[in-house]
Amino acid sequence: YLNRPQLTSEKFIQSPFDNSKRLYKTGDLARYLGDGNIEFLGRIDNQVKIRGFRIELGEIEAVLISHPQVHQTVVIAQEEKTGNKRLVAYLVPERAITTQKLRKYLSTQLPDYMVPSVFVTLDTLPLTPNGKIDRKALPEPDIIERDTEYLAPRTQSEQIIANIFAQVLNVENIGINDNFFELGGHSLLATQVISFLKQTFQIDLPVSCLFEEPTVVGLAKIIDTILQKGTYTKVTVDLSAEAILDPTIEPQAPIHYVLEPKNIFLTGATGFLGTYLLYELLERTSANIYCLVRSANAESAKQKLQNKLESYFLWNEKFSSRIIPIVGDLSAQFLGLPTQQFNQLANQIDVIYHNGAWVNHLYNYLTLKRANVLGTQEVLRLASEHRTKPVHFISTIGVFFTEAYSKIELTQESDTPEHSQGLGNGYTQSKWVAEKLVMEARERGIPVSIYRPAMITGHSQTGVSNTNDFFCRMIKGCIQLGMVPNINSPQNLIPVDFVSQAICEISLQKESLGKAFHLINPDSTPTKNLFQWICSLGYPLEEVSLSKWINELIAHPENAMYAYSFNFELQLQQQKEPSQNYQKIDCQNTLTSLANTDIGIPTVDIKLLETYFAYFVSDGFLNGVA
Repeated sequence: YLNRPQLTSEKFIQSPFDNSKRLYKTGDLARYLGDGNIEFLGRIDNQVKIRGFRIELGEIEAVLISHPQVHQTVVIAQEEKTGNKRLVAYLVPERAITTQKLRKYLSTQLPDYMVPSVFVTLDTLPLTPNGKIDRKALPEPDIIERDTEYLAPRTQSEQIIANIFAQVLNVENIGINDNFFELGGHSLLATQVISFLKQTFQIDLPVSCLFEEPTVVGLAKIIDTILQKGTYTKVTVDLSAEAILDPTIEPQAPIHYVLEPKNIFLTGATGFLGTYLLYELLERTSANIYCLVRSANAESAKQKLQNKLESYFLWNEKFSSRIIPIVGDLSAQFLGLPTQQFNQLANQIDVIYHNGAWVNHLYNYLTLKRANVLGTQEVLRLASEHRTKPVHFISTIGVFFTEAYSKIELTQESDTPEHSQGLGNGYTQSKWVAEKLVMEARERGIPVSIYRPAMITGHSQTGVSNTNDFFCRMIKGCIQLGMVPNINSPQNLIPVDFVSQAICEISLQKESLGKAFHLINPDSTPTKNLFQWICSLGYPLEEVSLSKWINELIAHPENAMYAYSFNFELQLQQQKEPSQNYQKIDCQNTLTSLANTDIGIPTVDIKLLETYFAYFVSDGFLNGVA
């Protein structure tokens, strides 16, 4: 590169095969196939990381271009003033289409973190002299497309909220009916909005308010009520009333159970645990695995599954023919499938593993209900149609984290989670209701097993982790702050390889049907031990009071843990440590079922943390962290 020595040294590297030669790094992404050929996948620079998620921009473009009203499109990751990145989609439409419709279309096929924050409509996409899209020439997005007439703020409260929306979202001219999330907002930005509102109005405002009322006018009504009455009555949901299974879901005789299934239906296969569960089912059975995936088409869905397995070092070419993608939507009736396809699956499947869920610990119950509760009901409908199939339901140990159960000496696997009062967040509430539906199905005669994992961490051997989960964010957030809170609550950590292997092994035992299994670590890890191990790995951490740590966290919106800052603040106000007493949870069913196998619970110690940190460094998760 002429007069660019640094770029030359980066691109022209010494050959590992011949010291006298140099190789050129093209920036292309490729992979070896089982037959020795190399398949070109695209550009490395088209893969980005947004809010901890690794994203292929081409995958978003493929879904957008599949819309009949989109002629051309390109998606980029744009850096904001705060240093965070957001997705911006530029498109040339065949005919007029609203942003709301595009966002809704994408949300049925992509996870929320892959839906662009901004959509920009152009007459043509700018091109380079050689005919490629000129990404540098794309205009700055500065226009909001509305499906309704723009109405300017009318009151002081509305004006303040609109200004905060504009500041956080980096857009202008916010109207009172504009929806924060339809303008590109997400949970991390939501916590920033609430923080600004609390400081400006000097009120106690729960972050859930923004999810309940995401428009300027709706949020203004809540804030004005708090200013007038001094408090806000949170919208409450009667979870017991929600836990009513559709009466038409009844098992069909005979009940179909096979020791060696030929066709398995799996939900949530592109999630962290789901990918490992897919791998174990491929390894332990000879069955075809039908995977429900949100995607533009079967081809892109299959590629998404393969990409996930590859990114976790699990891919084997021999799996390809047995992975059958089913393009659908967990939150839709009949799982988003045509009636004929739904019925065909119901007649073909031998067993169901329901692992899919929308995992978000900030959203409220009503936001998560469609995917986590109604989705479970549709899975049970699939299990009951034509012939009754067993269902293996992956829940969470969090369904027992209520005040009522904290007073019980030992929570057994056979216990029914009867008490929902005090469940920590919308996610555990939705899993509580979903589990009640599964139990009702069991009462009606559908054979089910329930698995309740504790906090799932990375693979014990490779260190591969979900760097967007609470455990990883906690580690990174503390390192960013350079301090840890003075708490010693136990953390029940269970590596993902144990969880996936245990579920697969137990589910293949006929005796498992009708039982529940706690996938926990009998030996919880004191939080202080975890912090000491991090220090010993070369990351100095000052121990401070919980209040000081929370205040520092709130003051740093860029921190990896910032999205959880309001949860900690609430616990501080209630004078509670962020802890759960895992020692009172029984796991005898699990231990008995695994007694004659080589599946053991990995030891959580500094060696395991070293394995995780090696992955964090290689993955770039700790880049820029002192």
